[in-house]
Amino acid sequence: MLELVATPDNPVPDGAVVHQLRSYDGRRLRAATFPARGAARGAVALFQGHNEFIEKYFETIEDLRRRDFDVVALDWRGQGGSERELDDLRKGHIDDFSQYQRDLDVFIEEALSPRPQPWFALAHSMGGAIMLDMARSRRPPFERMVLIAPMIDLANLPFPRGARWLADTLDMLGLGGQFIPFGGGRNYLELPFEGNKLTTDPIRFARNAAIIRAAPSLVISDPTIGWVNAAFRLMNRFAAPEYPRHIRTPILAFSAGLENVVSNPAIERFMQNLNNGALVPIPGAKHEILMERDELRDQFWRAFDAFIPGSGASQSS
Repeated sequence: MLELVATPDNPVPDGAVVHQLRSYDGRRLRAATFPARGAARGAVALFQGHNEFIEKYFETIEDLRRRDFDVVALDWRGQGGSERELDDLRKGHIDDFSQYQRDLDVFIEEALSPRPQPWFALAHSMGGAIMLDMARSRRPPFERMVLIAPMIDLANLPFPRGARWLADTLDMLGLGGQFIPFGGGRNYLELPFEGNKLTTDPIRFARNAAIIRAAPSLVISDPTIGWVNAAFRLMNRFAAPEYPRHIRTPILAFSAGLENVVSNPAIERFMQNLNNGALVPIPGAKHEILMERDELRDQFWRAFDAFIPGSGASQSS
């Protein structure tokens, strides 16, 4: 799906331009640019988490535009409006996170490079992990990075080593394209709000659920074995104390007090080893802080405005 999808509670921001990019291996990637409301004081590249899509962030995009930033957003390969890796369109598969890095090169060159500098990154969960991987392996083009619940490690794995061994073994046996064991069910937005791990806000949950009813092709289900194995390989590298010490980009990270998807202790350890990083906890929030209640989102935006040059408190939503 190339075009952006609007619903009554989630209109497409005015001035949006959709870009169809071609990745290094010919995959189609969907990106979109959204101009600032006034003279742009820079650009924010918005990177979503696993199983997300650009439309989910229209409210956040408007928040950034009100702060006079251009916004450039990307649907990662295998999800949203970008091309899937496998024939089953509900499978958000990938073989290795290095594929995301090569897709980033295309995104930066074709979608971000025309936007005014300075550039900043705003990334959630898996997107945060990809940004850290970029910052460790090379000098990123972003002056500063804001990471929301970055995927340093997963939460509440009862047998972490066993889970990693199982994913690697099944992947080596040629089952990487299969859903994780007991997976393959409905998308979380197709399930009831009660008991969800991602937000305490029923209104924003319902808004996002309406998007996928209007455009079911945007969603994927549980991850594949191959995706999980690739994620474990990256997260294993994060666990080395020297990994964050090689990162020079200033980073502001957020953790959710009611987190049940990624590991808050792993985030805390990683941030403590950064040369230039700060961690802001948001008590009472679940994993998707930008999809939370207003009083929780406001805490995020106050910290964002203090960290990002040119994002003054007078612009706060």
